[in-house]
Amino acid sequence: MSNDPHISSRRRFLQRSLSLIPLAAAGGTLLTQGAQATVVKSEAVTEQYVASFFNDDEWRTVIALTDRLIPEDEMGPGAVSEGVPIYIDKQLELPYGYGHLWYMQGPFSEAVPELGYQSPLVPRETWRRGIRALNQWCQGQYNTVFASLSPAIADSILQQLEEGSLNFSDISGKLFFTQVLENTKEGYLADPIHGGNQTLASWKLIGYPGARADYPQVLDHPNQTYPLGPVSISGKRTL
Repeated sequence: MSNDPHISSRRRFLQRSLSLIPLAAAGGTLLTQGAQATVVKSEAVTEQYVASFFNDDEWRTVIALTDRLIPEDEMGPGAVSEGVPIYIDKQLELPYGYGHLWYMQGPFSEAVPELGYQSPLVPRETWRRGIRALNQWCQGQYNTVFASLSPAIADSILQQLEEGSLNFSDISGKLFFTQVLENTKEGYLADPIHGGNQTLASWKLIGYPGARADYPQVLDHPNQTYPLGPVSISGKRTL
């Protein structure tokens, strides 16, 4: 890992995500501050996908949300071009999306994270209610939906959601933001077999070798650059 004090917000975010939670990212800081696209985006992966869970309007919102959280910049591809929206759509049709992986019986109350998930809403409901509430609020404030807002306004709204200063009648804004951010990070760091990280860009960025069988052999040589690119479970690789 680089010790450059000017390391990008994206790299700091990825380092923090992997060091704190190795399997499923949770919590974190908004990535949009200072991140501006400097190269032409390649969104073919997401553009060619037909969503199963989200309808067309919801799908546009998902793309807009993930694009602002991890935009494409000089450090590499962003969430959209890496297929993160696809990852999210697929996850919401699996047991995870229905809340089957958690204890979902009440009572529910405000509590520290160590006490577990404290909402009666499963991920599918959180996404659907959150998108609907967000777009209705944007229509009232800006006469358009979230996906049509300028990057600066979109980032301001996301900041309000993250801080908990923007809430809706049928869902907590902070709860919705947390769900979106968690799934976006998961998709960006996941194995490509799950839909996101299609070019292994995030793994290459942080120096993660993926499913290489020979990687344990280099663990006795810390602080030395690993010479090979990452490999996915399916065998997909990059230089």
